[in-house]
Amino acid sequence: MSSRWPDFFILGAPKAGTTALHAALARHPDLALSRVKEPKYFLCGDAPPPLYLGPGDAHSRREWVWRRDHYLALFADAPDDVLVGESTPLYLDDPAALLRIQRVKPDAKMIAVLRDPVDRAYSNWMHLWSDGLEPEYDFVTAVAMEDARRRRGWAPFWRYRSLGLYGHQLEHLHGLFPARQIHVLRYGDLVDAPEHTLGQVWDFLGVPPGPLPEVPPDNTRPFVPDSLRTRALARAVRAGARLGALGPPEIWRGVERRMLDVLHRTGERRPALNPEQRKQVLGLFSDDLDLLESVTGRDFFDWRGEAGRGDFVSRRKAS
Repeated sequence: MSSRWPDFFILGAPKAGTTALHAALARHPDLALSRVKEPKYFLCGDAPPPLYLGPGDAHSRREWVWRRDHYLALFADAPDDVLVGESTPLYLDDPAALLRIQRVKPDAKMIAVLRDPVDRAYSNWMHLWSDGLEPEYDFVTAVAMEDARRRRGWAPFWRYRSLGLYGHQLEHLHGLFPARQIHVLRYGDLVDAPEHTLGQVWDFLGVPPGPLPEVPPDNTRPFVPDSLRTRALARAVRAGARLGALGPPEIWRGVERRMLDVLHRTGERRPALNPEQRKQVLGLFSDDLDLLESVTGRDFFDWRGEAGRGDFVSRRKAS
């Protein structure tokens, strides 16, 4: 069995651009990314994943790569002369996961991808709503339900607020790894200036410049308006996810794709948050943004405004 641990990790938060960065780095000839994105191994540390109780959580749990031999096998085919890495954004918000990484690979390099925390939370909610899993149609209300959902045992992916507390997350990361092993980049820079941003990542990893692929868009679903049809189909998706947890994950994924095709048939472009909605949610991040600026020595003033940074498609059209 291979005993090679990753040389670098892509961290961040769901819907913050880690998928785009993973895809871009996977094309570099001197880098090998795990063939399973988001294996989540360090979230559980050689123990079965927690029995999360949110919609779809039981099914998703079956896709975690939590056995050490299975995890290390993800890198077994990589040539000896390349750097290997993996992407599990949830590591950044999990102190125990970061400690597990530090214990087995103290010299690992950590790439943290950050996105405007309100935009990130909205995209996270939109993803779950449009996939029929989020039962709350009002985004602001769903954010306010986080603590109650956590107490009921819902998985970390439902934490719209805490996943965006980057200041606290990076403060903890810096307590485990020296600054020279941490690189922070912004999702907006990856979208707006991919050549410069990827160049900084290659320099950080110590590899020569690689190909400049088109950065893929964030994996955003079409927005599904609230209606009796939407709610009925969403209930069917949630019920199917519960049943799907009893069988092999690939079987439910096939069924789910067909159900989501029907659900998304009436999809449209996502509506933007209005200034009042953004203001309500932004207040939850104000103190943490102060800490983030202190920890990184960088200015995030543009995240404090009444207008968000927008999704990938909107940014590309404006550029």
